[in-house]
Amino acid sequence: MTTARAVLDILPDHVDGRRDFRIFGHFLEHFHRQIYGGVYDPGSHLADERGFRRDVIEALQRIRTPVIRWPGGCFVSAYDWKKGVGERVPCYDKAWRVEEPNSFGTDEFIAFCREVGAEPFICGNAGTGTPEDMSDWVEYCNLDIGEWAALRRANGHDAPFGVRHWSIGNENYGAWEMGAKSAGEWARLVLESAKMMKRVDPDVELAVASIADLDWNVRVLREAGHLLAWVSIHGYWSSASDEGEFERGYDALVARAFEPEQRIITTKHILGSLGYLGRLRIAFDEWNLRGWCHPRFTDFGHVDHSLMDRNDINSNYNMADAVFTACFLNACLRHCDAVGMANFSPAVNTVGAIFTHAEGIVLRPTYHVFDLFTNHSHAEVLHSALSAPVWQPQAEGATAIRQLDAVITHDPSTGAIGIVLVNLHATDAITCRIRGLAPGDGAPALMRTLAGPSVDAFNDIDRPEAVAIETRQLSIADRGDFIIDCPAHSVSVLNLE
Repeated sequence: MTTARAVLDILPDHVDGRRDFRIFGHFLEHFHRQIYGGVYDPGSHLADERGFRRDVIEALQRIRTPVIRWPGGCFVSAYDWKKGVGERVPCYDKAWRVEEPNSFGTDEFIAFCREVGAEPFICGNAGTGTPEDMSDWVEYCNLDIGEWAALRRANGHDAPFGVRHWSIGNENYGAWEMGAKSAGEWARLVLESAKMMKRVDPDVELAVASIADLDWNVRVLREAGHLLAWVSIHGYWSSASDEGEFERGYDALVARAFEPEQRIITTKHILGSLGYLGRLRIAFDEWNLRGWCHPRFTDFGHVDHSLMDRNDINSNYNMADAVFTACFLNACLRHCDAVGMANFSPAVNTVGAIFTHAEGIVLRPTYHVFDLFTNHSHAEVLHSALSAPVWQPQAEGATAIRQLDAVITHDPSTGAIGIVLVNLHATDAITCRIRGLAPGDGAPALMRTLAGPSVDAFNDIDRPEAVAIETRQLSIADRGDFIIDCPAHSVSVLNLE
């Protein structure tokens, strides 16, 4: 093991922008144990009187979850929301090929979000659904008058829910999605859906499913861009095999840590070329290093649903996930001029940040990354210049990447600084010389670090804190020029109050 050196120059008078806290959002889909046995488990002694897992709610509150997207995902492209309110009608879920009991519907989702303190973000069915279906859903949630508002009141909710965020569809550009569309078909559906939804409630903010493709966006934005607030993009960078095996090699996984930023940059260029940069914002509203284990999703043969249980193997989620997650969030902060929302996929179970079991929860390493960012970084992003050594991951096809990633955040009301430092290297520590802040008087600083004893370290039922945040107090003689040590495969936030 060696120790590399980096230099981080901070320009404290140059503010790149202000983060939107919604970049720390999460996502829930009706898949495997995300809803049933995840956030909603009426038979559990850990659930409240409505069936919500209290421990999950408390965990999401601790990381100040700002927004939750629901109910999908691929699930939504054949979802009839009207079967999930009032008298519940079980149905066959054509996405995941299981029975959907519809016990957890719109009313439960809104109640869950209110308990967490998160804004609800509802994704509409643009697959088998129609513009009228989506606008009826807005009416159910947001109006005082009309047939569907009356149904909401009859279901015990007199006041409108006031749902601000709505997405027109999911991944309807993809052949795997039910109701996939060509660019022309999609543009027309988006226009008609947006018209009807905005006529029900002109204050809703509409997102449209998009990809980093110029031709696709030209059609959609020229038709309906004037009615939209967001373009929605997705990304997963490691897929499980059809046998349910998850990728293991740390170097190969972390080598992709800066690829999400390239997708953001490409989308920014597309928005700029069409005159929409600054008018529309990016919602990276499904993302994770890990793609879900859903074997033979696009086949028409028998599906072995037991393989989906492999999503619950906690050893799949280790420091590679944590480092990737931190680099993703850093990218959102660097591009805070364009990225206003992101939704980690999912919040609970599958490849999520929280794992539930009969007697409690396990907080996976990615959960602790959100803890570092939501509770120990600040609203303003300061300009900086990083000089870091290049590292060559030992993985087939991997290109060299910088060993260190950094973002500087600032609280303008108190002057507090939060410096995020991510050491991507598997085995080598790195020291970072930090310059440019106003000289201090040697007052103490706090360094919070998530590292784990090895790259393969993970948390599980019998070892819930194998990977945890460690806090140490530092004495910095001169805040204008000092050196910080960053362990291998680590995520740190240095707080200077």
